[in-house]
Amino acid sequence: MDKAKELLKKNTMIMALVIVTVFFALQTSGTLLVPQNVTNLIAQNGYVVVLAVGMLMCILTGGNIDLSIGSVVALVGALAGTLIVNKGMNIWLAIPICLAVGILIGMLHGYWIAYLRIPAFIVTLAGMLIWRGVALMILGGLTVSPFPTNYLNLFNSYVPDIFGGSINILCVLIGIIACAGYIIVQFISRIKRNKKGYQSEPIINTIGKTVIISAVIMALTLSLANHKGIPVILILLAVVVMIYAYYTMNTVPGRYLYAMGGNEKAAKLSGINTNKVLFLAYVNMSFLSAVAALMCVARFNSAAPTAGTSYELDAIGACFIGGTSAYGGVGKVTGVVIGAIFMGVINNGMSIMGIDNNLQKVIKGVVLLAAVTFDVLSKKRSKTA
Repeated sequence: MDKAKELLKKNTMIMALVIVTVFFALQTSGTLLVPQNVTNLIAQNGYVVVLAVGMLMCILTGGNIDLSIGSVVALVGALAGTLIVNKGMNIWLAIPICLAVGILIGMLHGYWIAYLRIPAFIVTLAGMLIWRGVALMILGGLTVSPFPTNYLNLFNSYVPDIFGGSINILCVLIGIIACAGYIIVQFISRIKRNKKGYQSEPIINTIGKTVIISAVIMALTLSLANHKGIPVILILLAVVVMIYAYYTMNTVPGRYLYAMGGNEKAAKLSGINTNKVLFLAYVNMSFLSAVAALMCVARFNSAAPTAGTSYELDAIGACFIGGTSAYGGVGKVTGVVIGAIFMGVINNGMSIMGIDNNLQKVIKGVVLLAAVTFDVLSKKRSKTA
């Protein structure tokens, strides 16, 4: 019974995601899971995954957040539009400039937060106002479009199928390889933990989780194979997720984030440069905001001063729904991805059902509050146990 409860607790969000997906699939007569809609779901929510991964780094340091990321998206998008569309600059020169601007903004935020110890809420709130204003000034309140085809293809194209046929064979093969790779990584990780004497979850739990995730991967790739194949944006998202998942779980600087979030004073006394950890978290956040901006302008084929509105709320919501603690020190990249997909399914499902936008906001707010409440109550229960 205890093992069943532990398994249920660890996989609560996965089960919730499955339930919500099935619910909306039934309510929309299967439209939610139509191959074309699955591809649209990836394109529409790619920016949430990227921003949520960056937000996770900030929250891990002690519950800090970044309210400026939507405005940074607008600013970098405005800069990209001005350089690429208005000035005709080569995209391979414009893209590094845009990313560099994002890093510079992060360095400004990080300096004020980490070294001057101005509360992150205040600094990023100021950034939200400042960078939105700068974006408006760059664009003069106007929308810039269209972007050149070679730029749009970087984010909106699909991996070509070298085999041909009615179904994308290459997509199916990639899905099989991804499943095989995931299975190998899971069991190698388990073997290493056992050799080092670390506690591992029961083998039945590992097998069950591996089977479920492999089934989801294959279902996704089969769905994509019946449309146009694997979108390039999905490859970009996979690279971001794998890099940051490895960074947080398998590197010393990544573990510093958790140590700082658990107890900053203890982390500092143990020799961790907590100021540097906090500084880099905000530099990384703005860098990923710049990446998200480049994705968004390609998707909309335009740069608008109103771009990025409420993106910070989507990212924060994905983190908390995905199991990240509001107090810091607890959270995983995989959980954040689940949270982002969860929000994407809710948004897409309600839109297909024709639910009023105002009611959609109410429902998303209730879901977010429930996720944070669950986290807080779970912590209290574990302390009293």
